[in-house]
Amino acid sequence: MTITRQTGLLPDLFDDLGAPALSVPPVAVPGLTVLRGLATPQDRALLAAVDTVTAGAPFRHLVTPGGYTMSVAMTNCGRLGWVSDRAGYRYDPRDPQTGRPWPAMPDLFTCLALRAADAAGFADFVPDACLINLYEPGAKLSLHQDRDEGDFTAPIVSVSLGLPATFLFGGLKRTDRQMPVPLIHGDVAVWGGPWRLAYHGVRALKAGTHPLLGARRINLTFRKAV
Repeated sequence: MTITRQTGLLPDLFDDLGAPALSVPPVAVPGLTVLRGLATPQDRALLAAVDTVTAGAPFRHLVTPGGYTMSVAMTNCGRLGWVSDRAGYRYDPRDPQTGRPWPAMPDLFTCLALRAADAAGFADFVPDACLINLYEPGAKLSLHQDRDEGDFTAPIVSVSLGLPATFLFGGLKRTDRQMPVPLIHGDVAVWGGPWRLAYHGVRALKAGTHPLLGARRINLTFRKAV
């Protein structure tokens, strides 16, 4: 699937940067840093890199251990890829659909993730996995923790491209209050440290049209899996 061209789901879990755009209010949520517009100057290059990844590892709708099909389509790049099926959630060095290693993580991805993590106070972050999520209107990500990684000292870095979304950031218990955080094209969210296992999710994507992605949103999530 080519994600840089405009094109017109089930419940689920699931080098130079310009000045950040300040088109939405700043975020004041404990434990969460949102770098407004950080990825915007490189958006076309990032989307072209996503196209390269998905040419070798196409988007797919994973199945949860409980048998539900995720509304968010996804794929991976890097040394490891996150997968889900009836056997559970885990990281795998090979794409289960092809049996081949996941596509290499583009240098552009690694540089952006490191730069964002450093700006948020997490130095020397080197991700070994990038989950690439594709949202279409109605797709959402249910409240969850990222706890399949072996290294909780590294942060999570999440890049938003395309349609705006509402990110929900909560506490260390599922019952803790979640703060709704608006994310627009080019925003990069980072969390870690004591908040590394914070519950988070994404509300159902609203219909709309973005100049580069049409009726879609791409999310790049960088992690240190091992």
